Amino acid sequence: MACLHLFFFLLAHTNVIPLGYTNVMSRAVPETTMPQLLSDNDAAQKKVSHASRQIPQAIIIGVRKGGTRALLEMLDIHPEIVVAATEVHFFDWDDNYQKGLSWYRDLMPLSYRHQITIEKTPGYFTSPRAPERIHDMNSSVKLLLILRDPTERVISDYTQVYYNRLESHKPVQAFEDVVFKNGALNTKYKAIQRSLYDVHMAKWLQYFSNDQIHIVNGDTLIQNPLPELQKVEHFLCLSPKIMPSNFYFNQTKGFYCMRNEGKERCLHESKGRPHPTVNRTVLDQLRMYFSEHNKNFFSMVNQSFNWN
Repeated sequence: MACLHLFFFLLAHTNVIPLGYTNVMSRAVPETTMPQLLSDNDAAQKKVSHASRQIPQAIIIGVRKGGTRALLEMLDIHPEIVVAATEVHFFDWDDNYQKGLSWYRDLMPLSYRHQITIEKTPGYFTSPRAPERIHDMNSSVKLLLILRDPTERVISDYTQVYYNRLESHKPVQAFEDVVFKNGALNTKYKAIQRSLYDVHMAKWLQYFSNDQIHIVNGDTLIQNPLPELQKVEHFLCLSPKIMPSNFYFNQTKGFYCMRNEGKERCLHESKGRPHPTVNRTVLDQLRMYFSEHNKNFFSMVNQSFNWN
């Protein structure tokens, strides 16, 4: 049923039949009635003329520092997926949203009839406006949410800001000084707020059903990418194209890099930066604080994760 929703969305926005449904339609037209093949140059030009920019049929909505960039680049291996190069921030930034849907579509990559378009903006997950706005665009859109241990996510969030401030020659604070204020956990700290997955998920479930939101385990994706990506292929109704040969472990970087069509690429050097050593007492307090929120989240999505 979910795949049929994607099928009808593609029909409405492209006037062509997406891959996976062409066999059904082709049975009505015998091959003998099809025109002769064009010359190679003519065929190539005709293919280009059929490319267009489409509103995304799937969106990676978050979470920040959960592995959204890794997920997007790994999915880009799939020949039936095209991805937006940058974070668009259409649904979470008012100034961009006011520019309209045509502006948003024009930022998408060119795609062919057998491909789906995906964009990722991690700020969507925590945005109070994004769920309704995305629903207004397409109530059948498929959403990808990549999450990791909320305590580790906070540390990763802090690490990114820490290095950004160093590079900008701005003063920095130790992790413990940021997460604690006046001897108590600073629950107003944005990084902590972003890790309250149940609070944010509740807003999305007001507009979308659980079967429209696929949760990717960010911790697993980094350790063993293929099984998580195969689940995404199934969720997006795509044929299985991502293979073990598409990945190799880079000992220097400490994570998996990608190999496709003879080319190799790794995530940007800003990914995988070393985290600070955090006081055990601080870690325990963070985990205790997130514990109840995690339980609520597990109940919402009908699955659990090994977040200690």
